[in-house]
Amino acid sequence: MRRHTGGAADIDGALARAGAASAAHVARFLDHPYFDREPPKSLDRDDFQGAIPDDLALADGAATLTEMTAAAAAAAARHFPAPPREWLVCGGGRHNPALMAALARLLPAPVRSVEAVGWDGDALEAQAFAYLAVRSVLGLPLSLPSTTGAPHAVRGGRVFPTAAA
Repeated sequence: MRRHTGGAADIDGALARAGAASAAHVARFLDHPYFDREPPKSLDRDDFQGAIPDDLALADGAATLTEMTAAAAAAAARHFPAPPREWLVCGGGRHNPALMAALARLLPAPVRSVEAVGWDGDALEAQAFAYLAVRSVLGLPLSLPSTTGAPHAVRGGRVFPTAAA
């Protein structure tokens, strides 16, 4: 969005709702081996550079990226130990009606904003990172075999105090 419009995001999904998703682009995106690998797994920011729909009109590109995002969530569910009873969405995407509609269409359980259960969707990620930072400062593990599949409990990060001003 920044490159094409100067804006930070597709506010309210207006562009995505005006366009049509490219099924071919979404299929090519989902063919990436990442979606078939068992967790735990991770990505680099450049892993999907080839899937960016640069050859589409702006609104169709926005619709396609929205569909890819929802399709990625649906693909992730294949690796869950049990089907989710509901999906709770946080972050800026929960304000995007096009994304929320795509998630609701592709996911086999209700999709709601985290505010529906009393959480602050704008603060949740910051709160999670603050929790991890405190654990790191205290020398406690951040990854556990029971939560991430790591072979053993793993501490994360190092604290580098800044020089006094």
